[in-house]
Amino acid sequence: MNKKATVKISKFVMLIVAFLFVAAIVKLSYVVLSDKVDGINLQAMSASITTVERTLYASRGEIFDVNGEKLATTVNSYNVIAYLDPSRTTDSDNPRHVVDKEATAKALAPLLGMSEERILELLNKDLYQTQLGPGGNDITEVLKNAIESLELPGIGFESNSKKRYYRNSTFASYIIGYAKKNEEGKLVGELGIEGYFDDELSGTDGYTKYLKYTSSNYQIPNTPEETEEAVDGSDIYLTIDFDIQKLAEKAVSTFASEYNTEWAIFTVMDAHTGAIVASATNPNFDPNDTNTITSYMNPLVSYQYEPGSVMKIFSFAAAIEEGLYDGDEIYKSGSIQVDSETIVNDAEKGGWGDISFDTGFANSSNVAATILAFRMLESADKKLPDYYADLGFGKKTGIELANEAVGDIGVVYKSELSNASFGQGISVTPIQMLQALSSMTNDGNIIKPYIVDKIVDSEGNVTYEGKREVVANVYSSKTVEEMHELMHKVISEGTGKAYGNASVSLMGKTGTAQIASSSGGYMTGEYDTIRSFAGIFPEEDPEYIVYVAARHFEGTSTKFANVITTAIDEIAKYAKLVGSASENDLSKVYTVDNYLSKDINNVTSILENTPINKIVVGNGKYIINQYPLKNGIVLENGKLFLVTNSSEIAMPDMTGWSLSDVQTYCDLIDLKLEYSGYGYVVSQSIAAGTILDLANMTLSIQLE
Repeated sequence: MNKKATVKISKFVMLIVAFLFVAAIVKLSYVVLSDKVDGINLQAMSASITTVERTLYASRGEIFDVNGEKLATTVNSYNVIAYLDPSRTTDSDNPRHVVDKEATAKALAPLLGMSEERILELLNKDLYQTQLGPGGNDITEVLKNAIESLELPGIGFESNSKKRYYRNSTFASYIIGYAKKNEEGKLVGELGIEGYFDDELSGTDGYTKYLKYTSSNYQIPNTPEETEEAVDGSDIYLTIDFDIQKLAEKAVSTFASEYNTEWAIFTVMDAHTGAIVASATNPNFDPNDTNTITSYMNPLVSYQYEPGSVMKIFSFAAAIEEGLYDGDEIYKSGSIQVDSETIVNDAEKGGWGDISFDTGFANSSNVAATILAFRMLESADKKLPDYYADLGFGKKTGIELANEAVGDIGVVYKSELSNASFGQGISVTPIQMLQALSSMTNDGNIIKPYIVDKIVDSEGNVTYEGKREVVANVYSSKTVEEMHELMHKVISEGTGKAYGNASVSLMGKTGTAQIASSSGGYMTGEYDTIRSFAGIFPEEDPEYIVYVAARHFEGTSTKFANVITTAIDEIAKYAKLVGSASENDLSKVYTVDNYLSKDINNVTSILENTPINKIVVGNGKYIINQYPLKNGIVLENGKLFLVTNSSEIAMPDMTGWSLSDVQTYCDLIDLKLEYSGYGYVVSQSIAAGTILDLANMTLSIQLE
């Protein structure tokens, strides 16, 4: 090709490129200046695209006792629906609407907590379907399974959102607290552990973002998606022991039912670590029904009251520590002039004559406590109120519970110092009393109480672990040893002789405090007092500290002691401090899989070679409920409950079962339970093999 031809071709190419460039500019200008390209309205298209952010909700963590007994969990909830229109039924042998309204109302009334009349009123509506509220609103899966087992034609369920479920009703209600849905439908802790550790239990919600057309519910294909996965909440294991808590609950229930107490608290603490093993109160509430709450104050940490003579433990110990106490020294009991206007009297009118200070402690002498307090005021480097402050009175203990009160130990005048020495005119909380009592079991060291054993995140990592923490040293070992002798004397020959009937060796101090009147002074009614008891057992090697207080106890001091010693006996036997019992083999635990909806025969075959006791409930083919749930643990020789889709449930032989196992079984099938005694089942009111009528039967068991 010659040079001229090459030049001509180059010019042609350049001309083409120039043309294309101009065309592109024109096209771009058109796009910019026009709202349409190739017949497509770009502005409309852009307006029809939106970014959607969908929340990925975290699962709320669960709450367990120290041994892994589940106390709070999140479950599916349902609404009960009654289908009323006969046209829904196409096969008369398989009706899909409510056929017998009277029988249906009668069967559902006890389960829904509604009257037959109200249910029948709803069933007689001229509607295709109706919701059986309020009792049928937001029910648990446990109740749903119970209703399904009745096989009532025309009764169905619609899925609702998640809800918090407390399987043991009022059990440790002020400790566990409750969580409820906020306006956005998210579960939020409101009280107790649920409230204090709401952030940990809630976890962190995630999200996913994507593009979609406004006219569609679906993501636009081949568009980017941004996702942040949710982090499920942590599980919390309390220091509470399920079985000991049950025994404490039984005691406060007795206070209320038999002696009409206004309120009562029964708390058990590990004598060496400060772990709260049990804390029962009456009144309490059912966290499944927040309408049962009468007070939002947790008695363990929020109640402030004058403690009475239990305070003498710390008053006498202070005098001993300062070297101002001689137990054999004689003083005149009965009364003492405090100032020109105040005379302090002993509870025993006229006193006991000339007695020793040791005897004065055993008899709970106010005069003895006053003499020692004044002696310290005159001669001691460290005064009595300073000892109270070092013990933790007048400030928070820092236990993992909200709304802890501080009490008031302010003392100005000699009359106030006198009153304080025997527990009047100052205020304390139960948790402060327990912390102070720890000095009597730890060589004078104050141990901080705690109620959370550990926190485990969604990956199984322990992120927090409760442990023994020494707050301060207040007394010497010698002082503590001498106080043990004095507290023994209270039980052996003093005001606490009624506690000497306990099966376990016990030392302690009784207390009776007057109640301040709103109009000034103190209330004067026969039962207008706060009775209390601080006990330590076994005496020779303390394992537990128990502190009990009850306001307006309508009974004698002996009857008060009987309730407490009965509970202590049961705790001691459970903890194998007295008597003997077969021990669980804790050498091996098994993690439970998810067996829901699986064939029962396949599951039992899988578990055949494991040392787990499989309790199959009903004779159905498929598993509709289980306990423990997935990732729960079963001890070797422990029980795994598998509930099948059966219309008939036969009563098992519960001989040898623990109270916890019986409670679990009854909760799973919604069978009402009554029990007496402690330990393991020796008899049951419903014979093994009996087909259960869940709506009308109550199981009574005797434990021994």
